[in-house]
Amino acid sequence: MFSLKKPFLGIAMLFCCPFFVNAQTPVTGFYPEKNSFTVALSYSNKSYDQFYRGETLTASNPANLGAINSTILGIYGEYGINNWLSAVASVPYISVESEAGTLDPVHQKSKQSGIQDLSLFLKARLFEHHFEGGSKFSLGVASGISFPLSNYEGNGIISIGNKATAFDGIAIAQFTTQINLFAEVQTGVSLRSNSDFSVPNALLHSFKLGYYNSWIYAHAKLGIQNSTSGYDIGSAEFGANGGPTALSQTEVDYTNLSFDVYVPVYQQQFGISAGYGLNLDGRNFGNERGFSIGLVYKN
Repeated sequence: MFSLKKPFLGIAMLFCCPFFVNAQTPVTGFYPEKNSFTVALSYSNKSYDQFYRGETLTASNPANLGAINSTILGIYGEYGINNWLSAVASVPYISVESEAGTLDPVHQKSKQSGIQDLSLFLKARLFEHHFEGGSKFSLGVASGISFPLSNYEGNGIISIGNKATAFDGIAIAQFTTQINLFAEVQTGVSLRSNSDFSVPNALLHSFKLGYYNSWIYAHAKLGIQNSTSGYDIGSAEFGANGGPTALSQTEVDYTNLSFDVYVPVYQQQFGISAGYGLNLDGRNFGNERGFSIGLVYKN
């Protein structure tokens, strides 16, 4: 009664809410079957008109840019190399603009758009234990690289990314009950480099609670980024290192919450997803919120 193919479920978990693309890795605690392939397309929109200068939430964005809106078109694919190892790839096209048309103080444009970063990951299940009654626990790891696919401006308030190459390592633990309630924890590190300017490394964490059956999948997720170094916008250190031209070197921390749902619509091969997310806390980060919708196909 409560069965749902795991590869199909895994893609639903990811693509319900992809608009916090600057932090979380594109992997889940579910593992696809050997030779299965999944592809998903998504659209998301987010905006913010309040900004954390350091840890203080202010009623406006830096440089009086007004509300900043973003739209994201994403594509994601996952292939099951075998039942415990899979390959994941994702890439977004992002458009960011100042609603008021105010020019960014760094690159003197009110809008940026383009293909952002390609992410390539390998994910492996290292351990799985089945308990009496049907519950199970799994432990896995993922490792990947993300790098820019276009020559976008990465050092500005209105930017589609930080233009850094990132090497990520993630540990994944998941517990699922016999009635398909599950809890998942991810923790890891993102090592970032840029040949033009410095970008701080970051610790990444996420906590997820969810449920699924043959007709629906839903989860709530808490996503956290903690930079390991960097300046606060508006601080004396920030000004001494170039002010606006030092934006890439700021400490960017945040906690966001998302709610996602997925429904298969045709023969367990096609499905649709929808999600809503909002920022709860931050440091040198926009107080953003947004929604997403997606289409999923599995062979």
